[in-house]
Amino acid sequence: MAEIVFIGDDFTGASDTLATFAERGATVRLFLHAPEAGETDGLEVVGIATDLRTRSPDEIGARLRVLAQAVMRLAPRFVHYKVCSTFDSAPEVGSIGAAVLALESAVGPDRTILLGGQPSLGRYCLFANLFARGPKGLTHRIDRHPIMRSHPVTPMDEADLRIHLARQGLGDLALVDRTDLHSLSDPLGSDARRVLVDAVEQRDVDRLGEVLRGPARSGLTLLVGASGVAEALVPSGQATMRPVEDAGPQAGPILAIAGSRSSATAAQVDAASSYERLPVDPGDLAHNSQLVERSVRLLSAGRNVLVHLQPGTDYGCEPAILSQFLAELTNTILGQCTPGGVAVAGGDTSSAVVERLGFRSLSFVKRMGSGVAVCRGHAIDGTVCRTTLLLKGGQVGDVDLFDRYAAEAANSCDHSR
Repeated sequence: MAEIVFIGDDFTGASDTLATFAERGATVRLFLHAPEAGETDGLEVVGIATDLRTRSPDEIGARLRVLAQAVMRLAPRFVHYKVCSTFDSAPEVGSIGAAVLALESAVGPDRTILLGGQPSLGRYCLFANLFARGPKGLTHRIDRHPIMRSHPVTPMDEADLRIHLARQGLGDLALVDRTDLHSLSDPLGSDARRVLVDAVEQRDVDRLGEVLRGPARSGLTLLVGASGVAEALVPSGQATMRPVEDAGPQAGPILAIAGSRSSATAAQVDAASSYERLPVDPGDLAHNSQLVERSVRLLSAGRNVLVHLQPGTDYGCEPAILSQFLAELTNTILGQCTPGGVAVAGGDTSSAVVERLGFRSLSFVKRMGSGVAVCRGHAIDGTVCRTTLLLKGGQVGDVDLFDRYAAEAANSCDHSR
């Protein structure tokens, strides 16, 4: 039994939701696959990470119909389909509409509610139109956002989420604007089956949470949105953060793996002055022994190591193959030495690394910035990895993230003497 089950449409987004629930005091674990009976005992919130953001509508539907069987065994009150805060998706790839339709068919919710904004992350929804904070702290309508309007896979060319999602088959989407959200005793009403809720300020998110937890609501509710949904379901003022032991990396050097080639990650790599930076050359994909040997030698000597893909380099293969290469590289290095912590940049790379290391699930340790979670891995046999894992998407994190993580490990080393 778990009151809340969330399904992340990508790995790092799911780890951010894990962090949000944990920071608010919920007992939560993020699984890489549907959990088996007994694995969720004692958990209030269960998360399942997927890669559905990169999949076709047919794949999304098929995967969710299978996952729904495991979800329903947990008898949740709320099912949260976690999507990117910018709602970037398209009819042919990562379709949020296809996912919602599949989940509605499989779990039979009494109501489907979409939360349009996450103000804590600089995402605002007003009268169904989505706005997002961008470079230099400026806020743009999503179809004029300098990054999201030209996204290489799912460019956002429509700000009205009702129109955007209708293109993906999700019609009949009623709007609860923030005026009605605060003025009506039951803003969700009883007529509309699917509702989009505005959110411009944190109090809008909090108000939705009050309504969802109110006595008038019963049955199963399907919620769609970013980690703002977690903020609504578990208000920070009503939860007590449970203490976490060993809340940072262990003493020792850091192994960082940068699989993202985004501008944000590239800047973080360039700023990582406390690391030996080892770029991956195309030839390393076939013969990685020198890269492994050099990494192990440096780590064994107490040096931080950052292995990274090179922006603009043609590696002659699909991104998924690069992620698997980096995952295998990480596993091989860790088989020969034990660093104080591991940092992974890139959603697909993070997922591939965690799975290749043999972890069944993740628990939250601490946050190192918006969208950046430090976790511990739990193996299939229940053992817990003592090495912490910093996981982040390509576009998130402060420019000095890698150096700050290494500094924590260095401080741990100093305190252990």
